Amino acid sequence: MTTTFTDETRERARDIIARYPADRSRSALLPLLHLVQAEEGYVSPAGVAFCAEVLGLNKAQVGAVATFYTMYKRKPTGDFLVSVCTNTMCNVLGGQEVYDTLAEHLGVGHDETTTDGTITLEHAECLAACDYGPVMTVNYDFFDGVDASTAVGVVDELRAGGRPMPTRGARLCTLKEMAVQLAGFADERDGAVADGGPGEPTLRGLRLAQQHGVSVPGFDPNTPIRSKAEADKAAAEAKAKAEAAKPAPVEASAAPVKGGDGASAPTGIAEQALPETATGSTAPDVKAPDDKSPQVRTAETRQPDAGAAVPDAPGTKVPTDGTGTAPEAGDARSAEAAGVAANAPASDGKPAGDEAGAQERNLTEAKAGTDADGAGPADANETGAQK
Repeated sequence: MTTTFTDETRERARDIIARYPADRSRSALLPLLHLVQAEEGYVSPAGVAFCAEVLGLNKAQVGAVATFYTMYKRKPTGDFLVSVCTNTMCNVLGGQEVYDTLAEHLGVGHDETTTDGTITLEHAECLAACDYGPVMTVNYDFFDGVDASTAVGVVDELRAGGRPMPTRGARLCTLKEMAVQLAGFADERDGAVADGGPGEPTLRGLRLAQQHGVSVPGFDPNTPIRSKAEADKAAAEAKAKAEAAKPAPVEASAAPVKGGDGASAPTGIAEQALPETATGSTAPDVKAPDDKSPQVRTAETRQPDAGAAVPDAPGTKVPTDGTGTAPEAGDARSAEAAGVAANAPASDGKPAGDEAGAQERNLTEAKAGTDADGAGPADANETGAQK
């Protein structure tokens, strides 16, 4: 059965794609997968086709991403995903017992859903909360220090329609509601994000610092952070002060240099200036580059499309085309476009590359808010591949 996604989902998809540069729209794939999961409760084949349609990819490329991350579910999932940590620390503290008790109580195993569609149970390798073990999460919100009885109490309250409050984090929501947030949209429930608070083990270090009067030497939390202009001004003043403190260079004497017998020294010796104060270094002076990060300087000197590719830092090198000259601006983009044109996607089974035309077409249709030919997700994907 093919799912027709709602107008709201399509509008949100356009919002997600608009967050990224037009030629990098495939970066929107991760939030788009959360978006389709928010509507269906899992990433279905129709959801994969939808993402491929709006991004100009083929379904094999989308499926490769959807099957890599465990947060994307490939079969219908309950309203509440209950994850129990069974890794080393939580296991030693009783995590496996919690999981086994829940599996017997609910009558399901790993990655299985109760008959009423309320709860999907899974064991997790690690939930990154060892100091709160054993832990379990409900739709990724934490319940700390659980045991078999408290875990059963949580799932029973969920099945009865309640929303138990997590130990840490905001108020519980359904898996579909959580997927909307993971797609990058705010929780619209009134006061939902105001609930919860930090756990005591997290605050233990702060408590000890307060108890023993430990603080960073000279730290004043009320000290304002200087703006870039203020920092640049302070640096310039410090540099000027350092320059003023340097000793004046010793100038060469205009009088001829006499030899030991009183005769004039050979021509050329008189013109030699006396050396400046020795620094103990034999390295040549290197002009300080502009106020740029090392990453920016390196990228500008390595990227021919940067315009004037001039090395401005030691160790950087302008690439050449084999003749000793730097390529003209735009060559990199032309080469990339030629490679894409020669490696177009052949079918869903061959993720050879992105089709630039399909991306541009879908972005244009997304801006207009309409589907140009009225084709469904699968038809549009196949049409784009043929073009």
